[in-house]
Amino acid sequence: MAIPGYDSSNVAEYTLEHVGARVAVVAGVVPDAFGLAKSGDDPPVDALGDPVELTAVEELKAVEAVEITLVYDPGKLPPGASPTDVAVAVETDDGWEPLESTVDLEETTVTALLNDRPPGPTVVAGYDDRSGEATD
Repeated sequence: MAIPGYDSSNVAEYTLEHVGARVAVVAGVVPDAFGLAKSGDDPPVDALGDPVELTAVEELKAVEAVEITLVYDPGKLPPGASPTDVAVAVETDDGWEPLESTVDLEETTVTALLNDRPPGPTVVAGYDDRSGEATD
């Protein structure tokens, strides 16, 4: 999985096939402990897949890009929801925060591309109903 704009030889990639999660990282320091694991956290009510833990994410240094891709189950979307109302959400101290994400309807995946570490280590694909909110 290439991160657009980055040389693939500089990208560290990790996959957790049985939960459908991939992460690619461009950073000055990617610790050996970094990777993916199935999370034991309870998913939010609007989760469309299993939560995934980014292990040792706080040990990443000089982060240039983090790309998180998660498989989701479109059958779990609420009735009437758009199939594009899906986002990668990250668990923070304030609850689950949806990240700016791109949906691939053919692959039923959702991808978030960040220029820093995510604000928490646990991520999940979830229903994102923010599209109807007004922005300032």
